Amino acid sequence: MPIPICLKPEKWFPVFLALIMFSVAFSAEAHPHISLPRTGLLPEDIAVIVNDDDPLSRQIGDYYQRARQIPKANVIHLRFPPERSTLTSTEFIKLKAKIDRLTPQHVQAFAVAWTAPYRVDCMSLTSALAFGFDKKYCSDKCEPTAPSPYFNASRLHPFDDYKIRPAMMLAGTTFTQVKDLIDRGIASDHTFPKGQAYLLSTSDKARNTRATTFAKTAKEFIGVFPVQVLEANFISQRRDVLFYFTGLTEVAMLDTLEFIPGALADHLTSAGGMLTDSPQMSSLRWLEAGATASYGTVVEPCSFPQKFPAPAVAMFHYAVGTSALEAYWKSVAWPGQGIFIGEPLAKPFAPLLREMSPGQFELKIFSPRTGRLRIEKSVSAAGPFKLASQPQAIRRGVNRFHFRFNEKTDGYLKLQWN
Repeated sequence: MPIPICLKPEKWFPVFLALIMFSVAFSAEAHPHISLPRTGLLPEDIAVIVNDDDPLSRQIGDYYQRARQIPKANVIHLRFPPERSTLTSTEFIKLKAKIDRLTPQHVQAFAVAWTAPYRVDCMSLTSALAFGFDKKYCSDKCEPTAPSPYFNASRLHPFDDYKIRPAMMLAGTTFTQVKDLIDRGIASDHTFPKGQAYLLSTSDKARNTRATTFAKTAKEFIGVFPVQVLEANFISQRRDVLFYFTGLTEVAMLDTLEFIPGALADHLTSAGGMLTDSPQMSSLRWLEAGATASYGTVVEPCSFPQKFPAPAVAMFHYAVGTSALEAYWKSVAWPGQGIFIGEPLAKPFAPLLREMSPGQFELKIFSPRTGRLRIEKSVSAAGPFKLASQPQAIRRGVNRFHFRFNEKTDGYLKLQWN
């Protein structure tokens, strides 16, 4: 795998921190007197694509739709022969036309309810769904491919803002595996896990191209995530794995690890994305070991780091409360040959608002940057809103804020920060 020049890591870090408020207990619909800015994808933003000729696909699609309470109108039914790794571009273009016709306009992303096929000629299935089949996202030689407009993006509506619908596959070889994956994703929501990030610089020079950024990544996330940069080919006997990024053809000792629900993990190698027939370690092994999302390439990418997740970017966007799908997709500059697998809506760092006792609220948020929390009040939902109290400091990592609110006397609240 020839080693090209890496992207400059200083371009990976956003200069803008999006509004990232979300609540389990109170959404804008459930409690209209508290305004909560969007953090990322919601169940109504996802369309589930099912192959009705594949019994496992039907089972996965049905379970995911019910478990995540995705509107039934967002389930797209196709029919084509399953149990093969690749669709031809001609087959895919016909399927994509039907998908586009059946997808509600408001949908922002896709969840794919099967494991194979995972490839469309020279593209991955997830990228072909996002961009449409286009050979500019392919390379027969060791060359760059077309960039993604979604890379390190700050906006929260990929279709509305960038005219793409990023996709992630609910991948696994049995229903039990995929059910466990979905359950892990749901269990991770709003949990603010305290796990470690493991960035491994391995002895495989051709697949170790991301390691040049690891020291900077560890420094960038001081006070946010504990980051261990290790000169090693694997880790073992760890019970706190939240992120695991490495570069090898095969990763040993996965069965000795405990992945925290919501964990992201992948290995930079040529054929990890060949999910069901790879000559190397399939990216499915990460999900089987307990990760909630992963990534791999479906055709030879050469070792361009731009064709693989940038750990710092994935970790940053996850930390501001986006979903696994958004964080992973935003971390790959050239994703045309790469497949995204996992539970799309997992959001372990999405903020949580709870009513602790009548009129007493706690807001729990996670931030990779310092900032200020603003609480604004108005007698009308339409405003104008005025500052209700002095802005409060937000530190890196977990933050808790307590405030009183009575809708009868206080009217409407708007919570936001930058």
